[in-house]
Amino acid sequence: MSIALVDGYSTGAALAARLHHLGVPCSHIQSQPVVHDFLRRTFDPSHYTRDYGFIPDFADLANLLKRGGTTRVVAGTESGVTLAETLSHALGLPTNTPDQRAARRDKNLMGGAVGAAGLATPRTHLATSTVAAARWFSASGLREAVVKPVDSAGSDGVRFCRTATDVRDATKAVLHSRSIFGRQNTAVLVQERLMGTEFYINTVSLDGRHKVAETWRYTKRARPGGGPIYDFEEPVLAHTAEARLLRDFTFAVLDALGIRNTPAHTEVMLTRHGPVLIETGARLGGATAPAVVERHCGMSQTALAAAALATPQVFDDFEDSHFIWSGTLRNVKFINHRTGQADQAAMSRAAALPSAVAVCPAVDHGEPLQPTTDLLSTPGFLYLAAESTEQVSRDYALLRQWEREGLHTGDMAVAGGKTMP
Repeated sequence: MSIALVDGYSTGAALAARLHHLGVPCSHIQSQPVVHDFLRRTFDPSHYTRDYGFIPDFADLANLLKRGGTTRVVAGTESGVTLAETLSHALGLPTNTPDQRAARRDKNLMGGAVGAAGLATPRTHLATSTVAAARWFSASGLREAVVKPVDSAGSDGVRFCRTATDVRDATKAVLHSRSIFGRQNTAVLVQERLMGTEFYINTVSLDGRHKVAETWRYTKRARPGGGPIYDFEEPVLAHTAEARLLRDFTFAVLDALGIRNTPAHTEVMLTRHGPVLIETGARLGGATAPAVVERHCGMSQTALAAAALATPQVFDDFEDSHFIWSGTLRNVKFINHRTGQADQAAMSRAAALPSAVAVCPAVDHGEPLQPTTDLLSTPGFLYLAAESTEQVSRDYALLRQWEREGLHTGDMAVAGGKTMP
């Protein structure tokens, strides 16, 4: 067995570490010549027997993998999905169905495929100009819209809009920028803004059999004149009616998109009319610490994905419909409010909170920091866990207070002319 990971960044790095621990040899492939710093900093070469780097010629790359005895090619993060699947098909290895490959990356095609299967999706318009985007919104009768790139991840380029002018400005910003993966944005999606409770469902599929590893409830903030800021996430008990409804809907989405042999990260809004798809990525969910999830909840998507690759019997034996989360757990994204330089003391202070069980920084000491506007500009995240929900809530409130006072840029120490607690 030999597994090639395409873009082993973010949670893909955790998958490489898990496979390395299981004794499975892995090689690494870089899908693009340049990698965004947000992703690059998570890469750990020690978990690979070989790093091929970026090889622009597809045939050369496929031949190298074939000669190396590669038995599976998997994506580590969103940017590697298409290349991983294309290589798998070329080498005759298990992967997702070829017919819906484009729909698993292009959010416009994704909505069409899922809608054609009779599943709910938001009203959507594909626009290539600011005029067309604003005109559609004006004629749509929608009170609010979301403007986003067609091909990206996280909250990269996402903006909430209330007027045609907002839509025009948001579209202009997207069309004049590149995605997190370095590709020029040539179109935008203008979508109905869904109202309800947002969830993400992390699954793993093996030969068309789907299993839920994790279901989490999002809490996000809408920054003035902009898009969503990730606040915190909490797990959902698998035996609840809410989780069962999301499970059934997500499995139908996976089938509609031809996801048969990979992890998937599916975001769903539970509205008063039922679940509505936001989007699905045929890869691991990001911004997570799998070991923490397993310690407090029993299973992580990373562990289940590793099992599907290396020990399929463990995957088969896992019963997701009866999986019970234990304790109180909250994944809190850091929110920086000031321009300055990252202060590593912030992580030590956060780690000292009574319910803090893990701190995951996304910046190094001394790096420039701007106020958090999206997932890419957060200084990192931490997990709070305790038997008492009140303890977690108190620590969360204290963290947010510290952040308003300048925690991440080191301003707290002199706030009000005195040392802060």
